[in-house]
Amino acid sequence: MRTRLSALAPRTVRGLLLAALPLSLATLGGCAAPGGSGAVTASAPAPAAARQAAGTLLIVGGGPAPAEIPRRFVELAGGAGARIVVFPMASADSGTGPEKVAELRALGADAVSVALTRDAALREESARLLDGATGIWFSGGDQNRLTRALAGTPVERAIHARYRAGAVVGGTSAGAAVMSARMITGDERHPGGARPPRDSSDAWMTIARDNVVTAPGFGLLPGVVVDQHFLRRKRHNRLLSLALELPERLAVGIDESTAIEVGPDGRWRVIGASSAVVLDARRARVTPAGALAATEVRLHVLPAGATFDPATGQATLP
Repeated sequence: MRTRLSALAPRTVRGLLLAALPLSLATLGGCAAPGGSGAVTASAPAPAAARQAAGTLLIVGGGPAPAEIPRRFVELAGGAGARIVVFPMASADSGTGPEKVAELRALGADAVSVALTRDAALREESARLLDGATGIWFSGGDQNRLTRALAGTPVERAIHARYRAGAVVGGTSAGAAVMSARMITGDERHPGGARPPRDSSDAWMTIARDNVVTAPGFGLLPGVVVDQHFLRRKRHNRLLSLALELPERLAVGIDESTAIEVGPDGRWRVIGASSAVVLDARRARVTPAGALAATEVRLHVLPAGATFDPATGQATLP
């Protein structure tokens, strides 16, 4: 089945793009890098609920996705004929984009995989590939590869514009991490703290300050830090450390085969096979220095069918 690029850009622009960029069915190459003691109470922000986007986010924690998740993504994008752009650059596997495209086409979508280098993403004409897109998908892999390619470019601005206009933006694993304004990179500064592990594969053994490395993400979900593969990979210490270091933000850990759907009203709904864990330290008492400690941190463990309102901090179970 041929990808209809004209569905994603005007016919005149399509000719320019194909002449200027080797896009067609998608590959422009891999990503190139661009050049105390007393506790204090965090104030609750006006956050995540005060959004100015008509679109929806579908944030998947990685792993195998049950059929309901891709079906829901296509449904949110408009159903049969939905115009979806897949960005596969987080993965070093060249088959990632075509595989996702095939899955989406089987559900009736008109999908195309677009693998951009940073040089290509900096061109205004590349952003026009998103004209008319009703869905945008970030594949899994290494989230740093995605931000190196797209952050601060016309393509990233176009993604935000489509989201504000009503498109659904989704992603899995690395594609979940990039949704945050402060993105977890996957790196750790002080593994094990004062007792480094003997096995380099051990990670996130402590709850500590200045240990979890973050970088700017795409900021599609403001006021929130997103972690992924959460229960399967036992990332509780990592996310709790960030929840206490950044108490003005919510922290959500999404397990594999699970997603949170963030609607235009800002409320979340959990779908899939496992759970999402929300850590809310916005009204907690957190130590300003020394050992990272807190009281009155709220915890929600939300299975499929549960909902969460970031504005109020209230959750409902199915």
